[in-house]
Amino acid sequence: MYHDRKMKKWRPFASMPEQYIGLKEMINKQAEVAQPVLTEEQMEQVNFTLIEALHTNKQVYLTYYKKGQSITEKGFIQFVDSLGNLFVFIDEVFELKNKMRLSELIDVRFV
Repeated sequence: MYHDRKMKKWRPFASMPEQYIGLKEMINKQAEVAQPVLTEEQMEQVNFTLIEALHTNKQVYLTYYKKGQSITEKGFIQFVDSLGNLFVFIDEVFELKNKMRLSELIDVRFV
């Protein structure tokens, strides 16, 4: 007669949750990229596209640098303050207002 002891399967790498945290941090650090430096011409093109998108209310792809990653989102430009070095855009997915620095911006393209 066989009696199952109802043991859980052995999970060799799940014994210490701290390991997962450490491994995740190491993987994230390997995926980090340096913030690209824009030339004067690229900055002018980004500013021109931002202002045009603001006045025409056209949807744009915004590529920006945040926490070691280059992120691209689709949205609408709502406000640009070049003296204060910030702009506000509304993302397409959640329709939330996002306030960002112009220095974090890498590229702006019309959809």
